Order: sequence, then C-alpha cells, then structure tokens
Amino acid sequence: MTNQSPAYSINNSALNELELASPEVVRQSARDFAAAVGETPQFQVFDDAVQRLYADEVAMTTLEAYQTKQRSLQAMLMLNAVSDQERAELERLRLAYADRPAVKVFAQAQIELISLCQITADLLSQYIGLNYAASCSSGCC
Repeated sequence: MTNQSPAYSINNSALNELELASPEVVRQSARDFAAAVGETPQFQVFDDAVQRLYADEVAMTTLEAYQTKQRSLQAMLMLNAVSDQERAELERLRLAYADRPAVKVFAQAQIELISLCQITADLLSQYIGLNYAASCSSGCC
C-alpha cells in the first residue's frame, strides 16, 4: 500500500510522458507572453485609447452621471417599474457617453484587442493540446 492519495497516484509511464516545468519557469514564460502581447499594435492602440478616455473629462463626468442614475434606479429596473421619463433619461445619459469620440475609439480598440487574445488563445490551445481559455476561466460554472 502506498502513502499517496488517489489524487496523486499517476503511473510511472504517464509521468514519463509529461514535460514538467518548475513554477519559476512557468512564471517567466507568463511574463514573457504578457510582454509580447504588450508589444502588439493592438495592445498599444488599446493602451492609448484608455489614456485618452480617462483624459476626456466630459466622458468621465457623463459616465459617472449614467452610473449614478443607473444605481439609483437599480431596484426599479429589476422590477421593470421605471417610468418612461426615467428610462429616457437613463438612455440619454448612456448615449451621451457612448457618442463621445474617445469612447468610440476605446470600444473599437477593445474589440481588436479581444480578437487578438482570442486568436492567441486558440493558437495556444492547439499547441499545448488543452483548451487554454477554459483552463484560465475563473469561477465554478
């Protein structure tokens, strides 16, 4: 009888087929990967768009007004008990934010960065033989 728990009982032939890397090698690989993504044009455009968005005081003020209004109506929205006037005001604030040029540039840059990340995850999945995106997801479901 062995002292190993069933979770750790791997037969020797399976263990010999695995390529094991130390935690430091894995961390360095992750840092290198993050640095490579950070050098892509998509990430650079996204980073610039974030900076421009935060620098747009009108966009930030409008976003804050929208979020404040949405929080104040949250319970009523869940109950579908918001007046047409309140709903119209909430939509007006949302559109005022969404129509800002900095917001539009940010949204497009975000779409392009997400696309790059999805393509990269697919390539990693093919290379390592494991669904990378599913392996990285958080939560229980």
